Amino acid sequence: MRKERIQAFELLQKVRSEKPVVHHLTNWVTIYDCANIVKVLGASPIMAHAPEEVAQMSGIANALVLNIGTLTVEFVESMKLAAKSANQKGIPVVLDVCGAGATALRDESSLALIDQCRIDVIKGNASEVARIAGENVRTKGVDASRVEADLEIVAQRLAQARRCAVVITGKEDIISDGTKTFLVRNGHPLMGSIVGTGCMATSAIATFCAVEKDLGLACCAGLVVFEVAAECAAKKAKGPGTFKELLYDCLYALDRKTLESSQRVYRAP
Repeated sequence: MRKERIQAFELLQKVRSEKPVVHHLTNWVTIYDCANIVKVLGASPIMAHAPEEVAQMSGIANALVLNIGTLTVEFVESMKLAAKSANQKGIPVVLDVCGAGATALRDESSLALIDQCRIDVIKGNASEVARIAGENVRTKGVDASRVEADLEIVAQRLAQARRCAVVITGKEDIISDGTKTFLVRNGHPLMGSIVGTGCMATSAIATFCAVEKDLGLACCAGLVVFEVAAECAAKKAKGPGTFKELLYDCLYALDRKTLESSQRVYRAP
């Protein structure tokens, strides 16, 4: 396994200069935080859910986020409308399979979206993604449970089968486009002490996918930028509350020197 330098800062600068529009049909628990993360990165968030407008809104966006964290049957139908509009425009669709493996509704909704729409990035924690990949695992609500399978192989095979990029987040993030697999070892334990960092990571990934066609690279860059900022925030934080406030500030102020000296990305063999 070798260390890889990715052009995370260059892509961050591209986000800041192009200011892409990122449309979200996302988790109601974390919607405010997701919007803020996109905004401090330099992009423009839209959080539109109504079935009467989602297709039109996706038509003016540069990327689409779907997050099933607080799903209903009607909400999933809105997601399908938005995704099909995004597919027609040719913009990337990022699906966060939040809570997959916890209930049949979440499993069925995730698979319906993947089967009926073009999904460019499937993202979740270990048990969520493993469940979508067909492994016999359960998820503890929205928290990961133990997966016996080799997660790098799970990500690679799912990416190949669905012709997309796959992101498994955790202590070590795994990103595979089916051909190349990367490991990102940035981040801080305080990220697990507040609600929403997983959803925020999805929004960061989508923001980078909006400006970079190599989806594996875009996913890596989005995670590296988000997680290096988390490391910077943790150095100054007194606890979870100040950590969350500082996360926004550190992400907004992130510079080339900090990002390039801190990124820990590895290419899997």
